Amino acid sequence: MARIHAKRKGQHGSTRPFISKNPEWVPLEADEIVEFVVKLHGEGYSKAAIGARLRDMYAVPNVRLATGKSIAQILAAKGLTRELPEDLSSLMRRAVDLQGHMKTHAGDLSNKRGLSLIEARIRRLSRYYKEEGVLPAEWDYSRTVAELQAK
Repeated sequence: MARIHAKRKGQHGSTRPFISKNPEWVPLEADEIVEFVVKLHGEGYSKAAIGARLRDMYAVPNVRLATGKSIAQILAAKGLTRELPEDLSSLMRRAVDLQGHMKTHAGDLSNKRGLSLIEARIRRLSRYYKEEGVLPAEWDYSRTVAELQAK
């Protein structure tokens, strides 16, 4: 896959080994894993951080194989979804941080370009979420909206 903002090809990463059932050595049952997912979400962890924590601390290699649902599906079933998707809100947080940097360092042209690239990603992602029905059709990105929603 090619990179978004560069004229280079992407790097090939490692792939997860193909397994179709939960390994026998996983110490937790499906109900316990769901409880941990809800608890970690309540502590403020993102979905990716929840998966990494379950993998590293509780020896759960794949939540979907262990429970039959992904972390996002578990949280949606419990009614714990946020109004903005995590990837969009993290991009908006990065844009707000760069805007604050640009206020103090107006001549920093590389970060000015970085801000415009992040905002382009935000607009592209918001267009996708509007098409999928995750965001309302009238939602629009602006820097002031980003400052309010990122906090």
